Amino acid sequence: MTSSAPLPSELAMVPFVSVENMMRIVNTIGAEKILAELAEYIEADFLRWEKFDKTPRVAAHSAEGVIELMPTSDGETYGFKYVNGHPANMARGFQTVTAFGVLARVDTGYPLMISEMTVLTALRTAATSAVAARQLAPRNAKTMAMIGNGAQCEFQALAFKTVLGIETVRLFDIDPQATRKAAANLQGSGLEVISCNTSQDAVSGAEIITTCTADKQYATILTDNMVGPGIHINAIGGDCPGKTELHKDILLRSDIFVEYPPQTRIEGEIQQLPEDHGVTELWEVMAGTSKGRSSDNQITLFDSVGFAIEDFSALRYIHDQLERTGHYVDLDMIADPDDPRDLYGMVQRAKG
Repeated sequence: MTSSAPLPSELAMVPFVSVENMMRIVNTIGAEKILAELAEYIEADFLRWEKFDKTPRVAAHSAEGVIELMPTSDGETYGFKYVNGHPANMARGFQTVTAFGVLARVDTGYPLMISEMTVLTALRTAATSAVAARQLAPRNAKTMAMIGNGAQCEFQALAFKTVLGIETVRLFDIDPQATRKAAANLQGSGLEVISCNTSQDAVSGAEIITTCTADKQYATILTDNMVGPGIHINAIGGDCPGKTELHKDILLRSDIFVEYPPQTRIEGEIQQLPEDHGVTELWEVMAGTSKGRSSDNQITLFDSVGFAIEDFSALRYIHDQLERTGHYVDLDMIADPDDPRDLYGMVQRAKG
């Protein structure tokens, strides 16, 4: 991904992927193709999990929400994401989640790319969900319930269609307008879209249940009686302390799979459980060192809070698409004096 001996002039300009250019990349390649390709990048990085630096994200919590930094490195390339989560933003007409990210060379510390990550995070979250479901969901599952029809909904539906072959998605949101929005956006996608009046109705006949709600509270989006044997639950709404979506009894009946336990125990559904309650890391299932789904009656739960390696994969993927699409601009953001010691002289000479 990086050359061994770059010239300083080659590093002075930094590719920047704006929201406009991210949308151009998505529309040039196609959303479903990106989700499928991004899933492959995520799987490849999960299979080299042990090479990455890993730390729970650095969070600044407030009554209104959270601002987080999510860093990691594979020893050659460093990446981080800045992301916020502010549920009250919806009422203000703002996005609940916004983000941007950076890739940089480890050998020089120079940035390789800066990118918007609001759209990209939705893509990587959906791709990660599908990657996990490929390991954990019932074989040949065809129907998914999508509870919470906000900004993530359509990405999730398309990822499960593309990667798993889901044919039907059953939608429910406490805000009927959100469900109407999602149903309209998914028209022509090839999915059968069924709008439901209750969460109980939505999960009826579904082999996979995805929960993705925004309220920052201990919530019960799924009650124990709503989850029968053989179901795979993709719980992606919990992402901070004090926010959950599932009744505790569901967790006690499920085999739980997580990204990075030290982070998930703080932010995920398992914050409801004792510290010693056993969970399985998803990368171990992918590597074949731990079991995923092992029986038809097993309830599997992917307790996903999002992890830095997934963002690294997404940034790595987009960086690889820059030459393919040309949808970026160069930013002049690295000071590049002729003599690296003469930064002040460079400033003075710029007087003209």
